[in-house]
Amino acid sequence: MNFEDRLAYAETVAGFMPPDEGRALARHGLMRASEQPHGTWLEIGAWCGKSAVYLGAAAARGASVLYSLDHHHGSEENQVGWEHHDPTLVDPVDGRLNTLPAWQRTIAVAELEDTVIGLVGPSSVVAAHFTQPLDLLFIDGGHGHDVAWADYTVWAPKVVPGGRLLIHDVFADPADGGRPPYEIYCAALEAGFDEVDAVGSLRVLRAR
Repeated sequence: MNFEDRLAYAETVAGFMPPDEGRALARHGLMRASEQPHGTWLEIGAWCGKSAVYLGAAAARGASVLYSLDHHHGSEENQVGWEHHDPTLVDPVDGRLNTLPAWQRTIAVAELEDTVIGLVGPSSVVAAHFTQPLDLLFIDGGHGHDVAWADYTVWAPKVVPGGRLLIHDVFADPADGGRPPYEIYCAALEAGFDEVDAVGSLRVLRAR
């Protein structure tokens, strides 16, 4: 599957990312891959693999590797009784949401199994044992205060100078969305990241 075919396929995968934001992910991934081929990338929050295909398509172009990190049991808004709950993703054995099989199918169909590597577990636990510097980091995990701040705190320091930090669901107006992604975006600007692009709710920053 070529680059454009992968982007077209990503738009069919279940998820909450509009096509313009997804293609912006891929575009900035390509830019980073051209600057630093054979890089190490990581995304936090995988769901069924939509963003992993957008980023993975770009990573494959630059012979980079994308680690796709998720516990695969969904955020609060994905649980039973909430707006974004999908009963087809519930494991009949333990009754919990489990998006890992869907993620695996997505990556296989996109022919990205040699480029996109799944990491399954709590973000902070994995970060404590992940020593490789990051050329690109995409934060799109849980949007609760503690979860979002933990993701930013443990992973953002691993981004190398010139590397990219991308944050999803950033809304300046509280009426449009939750505050934690916006708060960590503001913290990143104060910490020395420079904004280079904004597409919808996606913010793209470069580490100094």
